[in-house]
Amino acid sequence: MKASKIAYKPVGLALGAVSGVIAGAAFKQAWKVLGHDKDAPDATDEDRTWSEVLLAATLQGAIFAAVKAAVDRAGAATTRSLTGTWPG
Repeated sequence: MKASKIAYKPVGLALGAVSGVIAGAAFKQAWKVLGHDKDAPDATDEDRTWSEVLLAATLQGAIFAAVKAAVDRAGAATTRSLTGTWPG
């Protein structure tokens, strides 16, 4: 394993945590914009419909994946601009 890849591991972990926080906030805003309740439903919410639960899960997953990819890519690009090597 290359030294740059090993050195990037802690940075990647920190970026993963940051992306989770950003994705959570983005999902809450998106759920509000869609005109649903303040809180998104959990899979075990008895008073929510199947379609509402599945829509919330799908939207949350898509937002999380997009934010994680954007943050990971930005972190790798920044690392390359600072060190001259791609961390992956």
